[in-house]
Amino acid sequence: MWQVAARFWYRAGNCGSQRRLLRPRPSPAAPQRRSPAWAPGTAPARGLSSVAPSIRLSPATRSLFDEPLAIAVRGLSPRQQVTLRMSLQDETGELFQASARYQAGDDGELDLARCPALPGGSFSGLEPMGLLWALQPQKPFWRLVKRDVQSPFVLQLEVFEGHGDTPGRLLAQAQHERAFLRDGVRRVPVRDGRIRATLFLPPGNGPFPGIIDLYGTGGGLPEYRACLLANYGFAVLALAFYGYEDLPKEMKEFHLEYFEEAVNYMLQHTQVKGPGIGLLGISKGGDLCVSMASFLKGITATALINGSVANVGAVLHYKDVTIPPLGMNRKRIKVNKSGLADIVEVLNNPLEGPDRQSFIPLEKAECRFLFIVGQDDRNWKSEFFAVEGSKHLQAHGKEKPQIICYPGAGHYIEPPFFPMCAASMHLLVGMPVVWGGEPKAHCEAQVDAWQQIQAFFHKHLAGKPSGTSSKL
Repeated sequence: MWQVAARFWYRAGNCGSQRRLLRPRPSPAAPQRRSPAWAPGTAPARGLSSVAPSIRLSPATRSLFDEPLAIAVRGLSPRQQVTLRMSLQDETGELFQASARYQAGDDGELDLARCPALPGGSFSGLEPMGLLWALQPQKPFWRLVKRDVQSPFVLQLEVFEGHGDTPGRLLAQAQHERAFLRDGVRRVPVRDGRIRATLFLPPGNGPFPGIIDLYGTGGGLPEYRACLLANYGFAVLALAFYGYEDLPKEMKEFHLEYFEEAVNYMLQHTQVKGPGIGLLGISKGGDLCVSMASFLKGITATALINGSVANVGAVLHYKDVTIPPLGMNRKRIKVNKSGLADIVEVLNNPLEGPDRQSFIPLEKAECRFLFIVGQDDRNWKSEFFAVEGSKHLQAHGKEKPQIICYPGAGHYIEPPFFPMCAASMHLLVGMPVVWGGEPKAHCEAQVDAWQQIQAFFHKHLAGKPSGTSSKL
């Protein structure tokens, strides 16, 4: 009923009968000039080509992680078959890789925006960004996250001869940095009272629309989404709430007064534009945002990514109010042949019996809501939560929230071009779980959702028209 598909533009190409898939380029520009660069090859080309194969990347050597990267190879023989392999090593040393098989054009050039990948690799078809969104960990159940946003991820791209199961002769290679901080964005560690957070401020004097960003049950202080969002003119506070420094080590209970301190910190900051701020949360961070919006003052806009409208996982306290966690039944866990748990049916229904006490009174909120929903979310029933939240708000005379559903998208809807995490360890379940999603559809959802989130906050925090719409 709320199904939404992203908008796409096509342009005719010259590689067979394929057509080029174009997306609106994010703004601002990459943190460097955009002149194309050719990375020299390591071996001479064969056949009719008289130059060594080389790789062309645009932007040339460095780009923001959430912006498209154009990839091309020149100097190949006419219609030469090659395999491209992309590698990325995370900060723990774990390797992510993707590969694709291609055939050069009659002119010996290969442009991933015009030439489709052939069957046999990590993906097939016309996928200009496929080598990034198809990256998979060599270690099972490992998710790509960025821990130090002040350093980039380094991509290693290699071009091999042929389509063999093992790599052929290395023809060319290049490196490219994927950065998280735009030039001029300020990273400010915050240790104010009990608050443990990092504030990201855009270039300029401000003030800027303010947002508090919350992640889920993984704990710690993830900063990568907050700093990427700050690149677009927002003052964003990445807020830790457990499992970090002197904060509680386990997720047993939360006191909303801690989050109230963070809201007041933002409202009083000279670089934050009032009169209210926005909240952005994924998974457990989503229902914490709903609770903040329902009980705290100064919240103007709240965006949830696969969030719940019931309190999940820990007792929530605020003054004389206590909201118990939604009940669950571990017997409803289904384990597949690979030993992965499907937990989508584990939580009880917050509309029935004593579990109704866990339903957050979001009708108390004085803000606008955006629900981003992956329809293949296997963590919990995100679409059900969004629909019931909408019914509840309207039943109490509140404005209908915006709900955007993405078919084929799983639980971890991250900023654009993060590879989909199909399965990883769940701290509360104690075993690897499936998160849902189909890689291509999930990637497209991430690109569109990122634009929708920015448009939502620009509209309700800065008073700017959204300029972005999704349609069937």
